[in-house]
Formats: sequence, C-alpha cells, structure tokens
Amino acid sequence: MLLRLDDEARQVALGECLGQALEGHGLLYLEGELGAGKTTLARGVLRAYGHRGAVKSPTYTLVEPYELKDVRIHHFDLYRLGDPEELEFIGGRDLLAGDALCLIEWPERGEGWLPEPDLRILLTLAGTGREARLEACSPRGDQLLARLAAMPALVSCRLMGPDAAREGEVAR
Repeated sequence: MLLRLDDEARQVALGECLGQALEGHGLLYLEGELGAGKTTLARGVLRAYGHRGAVKSPTYTLVEPYELKDVRIHHFDLYRLGDPEELEFIGGRDLLAGDALCLIEWPERGEGWLPEPDLRILLTLAGTGREARLEACSPRGDQLLARLAAMPALVSCRLMGPDAAREGEVAR
C-alpha cells in the first residue's frame, strides 16, 4: 500500500489510523532517513490511545514506554544502537514479548536480533510531504492492511495502488 502524505497533519492522521487498526498490540517497523517523519507517525499512533503530550524520539534512551488506556506501548529508536546485542541488556526481549504495541524506528540497527514485524512502513521525502509504503510481513500484517484500506480517513492521503504509484495516478 502506498500513501501520499502532503503535510504533517496527514502523517499524524495515518498514525492515528494505524493505532486504531493495531488495537493496542503488534510490532511495527518505522523506516526512513533522518527527518522522514518516523516520530511524527509514532505521535499519531500514540494519539489514537489518548496521548496528547509531546512525543520525542528516544534516541538516547533507546526506548520510551507509555501506558495508555490499558495499552502498553514501547517506542524504540535504535539510531544510536552500537550493536544489536545491546537490546538484550536493556530488557528488549521482555519489552517485545507479550501483548504490547512496539514501534521501532531504525529497525535495521537491530537486524538479526529483532523479530519480524507485523507491518513495515518506509517513509520517504516527496516534495514538501512524504510517501509511506506499508508492507505486511505477517498474516496479522495482512489483516492490518485490509483494515487500513477500509478506513475513510485515509482517502485524504490519496491511497495509491502499486501501478498507479508508478504512473502518479490516484487509485479509486
């Protein structure tokens, strides 16, 4: 699934839709270069569960936990991770296990240690906005994409099919 996000408000809206679709648990990889909007997307996911405060990327702490509406969310930022084994020392196995929702920025830094996600999102700069490519990596990920495709709020993100994306046309 490919979405065009013309501004920050649409990035946050996509995050809120993701939060609704995820129903408080799962594993989501957020990929993209610096400034692509990974933390903005995470802020939208957190808003879906009632968080209204600031959301900073946990670059130095590696993980920021949130307890919202009976939902545990762990927001990881692995940008400064020196070695994937460091995740073991911060209790990564426990944080990723169970029924929590885990959002992981820079998952490639934990390659070989992290489990496969339900959904992988690649954010790329596109003019003044972003493009978000959502890829299912599990059966649950397939269900998430189906839920997202049915959400009216994503129509404003100009949902694009794979062929239309190459041609720049909007899928109907």
